[in-house]
Amino acid sequence: MEETGGASAYGASLAGGGFDFYKFIRQPQTIVRILSWIFALVVFATITTEGYINSVDSSEVKCIFNHNDSACHYAIGIGVIAFLACVAFLVLDVYLPFMSSAQERKYAVMADLGFSGAWCFLWMVCFCLLASQWTKTLDVTAVPKDAARATVAFSFFSIATWGILAYFAFIRFRRGVNQVTIPTYTEQPPDQHTPYPPTYAPTSYNPTTYTPTTYNSYPSSVPDMHKQPPFTPNPQAHGNAEYLPPNY
Repeated sequence: MEETGGASAYGASLAGGGFDFYKFIRQPQTIVRILSWIFALVVFATITTEGYINSVDSSEVKCIFNHNDSACHYAIGIGVIAFLACVAFLVLDVYLPFMSSAQERKYAVMADLGFSGAWCFLWMVCFCLLASQWTKTLDVTAVPKDAARATVAFSFFSIATWGILAYFAFIRFRRGVNQVTIPTYTEQPPDQHTPYPPTYAPTSYNPTTYTPTTYNSYPSSVPDMHKQPPFTPNPQAHGNAEYLPPNY
């Protein structure tokens, strides 16, 4: 299927146009993706720098969330992957308008939809895990409370941003499918053999057949009074044929 005239496939302009940076940076999808990138950076950077402490009687460091290292490792892993994915999808958003194939655009939008939906769910798990472990932390005297609260808060914010990205990707996918499956209308060329122009075609035309009236000739018993005499090639003069003029 060909893409229709001014339409766009999968939420991107038709291939061949230039890249407008200011228009791209003001798009809602770009703004939300940058926010997701910032939130992921805050989560894993905070845990990496302030998420591990050691007790006064031990040199071994423990996670600030109830000394559960699995919670910190999970949050760092989710944050790092989300951070890198945001960069990759930003590059993909820039390259998407230059894809000439609608099939390639479809795969790109499907990847965005699948990853955004999966990371929305994983951030929800991360938030629930960190919030649960933080409420179970009893000794918070040496724990950086602001870092712990920031990690929990930005995990919650990431649920919203990745959910919005999944919604945007779903809208682009559905719009693209509808546009590609609609066949392009092409006007049929006029028939060269028709006696009428394409704009005028009579509904029905039944010409009336003219039948001339025939007259039957009947024999007549009346003689023709205007009958011509027979043709005589050498007509004779009237009177005496023996007449001679006198001699003087």
